[in-house]
Amino acid sequence: MARTKKRPFNVNVFLNTVDGGRTVATYRKSETVYAQGDPADSVFYIQKGKVKVCIVSEQGKEAIVALHQSGDFFGEGCLSGQPLRLATVSAMMDSVIMRLDKASITRVLREEPKFSEMFMSYLLARNARVEEDLVDQLFNSSEKRLARLLLLMANFGREGSPQPVIPKISQETLAEMVGTTRSRVSTFMNKFRKLGFIHYDGDLEVHNSLLNVVLHDNPHLRGRDR
Repeated sequence: MARTKKRPFNVNVFLNTVDGGRTVATYRKSETVYAQGDPADSVFYIQKGKVKVCIVSEQGKEAIVALHQSGDFFGEGCLSGQPLRLATVSAMMDSVIMRLDKASITRVLREEPKFSEMFMSYLLARNARVEEDLVDQLFNSSEKRLARLLLLMANFGREGSPQPVIPKISQETLAEMVGTTRSRVSTFMNKFRKLGFIHYDGDLEVHNSLLNVVLHDNPHLRGRDR
């Protein structure tokens, strides 16, 4: 007997059928989704577009700590008892974002095992990414951190096919995420371009050969061989 092919779980279709507690809104470029200090009362899902997550210190210093794109969730801190938003999230381009209030997504997680499994896998993958980011900051040069960031933005290493073309992003934003200066980012980008690792003319095209920068003489990986 031929086996019936299992249909993959489509989170976008599923969320559009959730009964109550959800709204969908379009955010223009640079528009704020929520601000640092706002009540943490909902989870968001990006149907289309890209957002950045920024934190401002008490001294007024701002840092970009994450980028999220289509298919990503954010704001899930409310599910662990976080009373206020720890960061500001704003759109990097015109974006369509679904908001699910805390009560609604809590109910869905309890009643829908397929969604709960998918959401848990997503959070575990994000936690692993945060750990990798910490290792990256501790052990790697700013050049390697930039190379890794570009590869991640192009989806290299994620499920599905990579999308090597990244919509226009400023070097100031890249510098904030890497933790270096704009001038150094400019130097590295020019170097990557001359070596054929990237190409940019408006949009940024990332080639898989950029992996060589990340994999070559990686201190934390080398330590495992000792």
